[in-house]
Amino acid sequence: QVQLVESGGGLVQAGGSLRLSCAASGSVLSLIAMGWYRQAPGKQRELVARITSGGTTTFYLDSVKGRFTISRDYPNTLFLQMTSLEPEDTAVYYCNAERFLGGQYWGQGTQVTVSS
Repeated sequence: QVQLVESGGGLVQAGGSLRLSCAASGSVLSLIAMGWYRQAPGKQRELVARITSGGTTTFYLDSVKGRFTISRDYPNTLFLQMTSLEPEDTAVYYCNAERFLGGQYWGQGTQVTVSS
């Protein structure tokens, strides 16, 4: 079992920056990747960024490339550095973790609101 707790969300002005953190506990050494998803009201949840445990592979949603950076302080903490924030980035952001044999875990989410 893995538990994930997000923090760092809040209200920022367009063009501002925010850093999200995800603290993982439990069987953290079994994780092969972690990532950030987001979901805006009435919208599908989408993968924003993902990083493998070895840091060899990263993924970014096209709309956040060049603005967001995912990193991991192995093994327990995941970060999402968000810069040049836009109103379209407003969503609940969820930490996600993947286990080797297919398990997947979610945090409760943290609200990010970007004012125009």
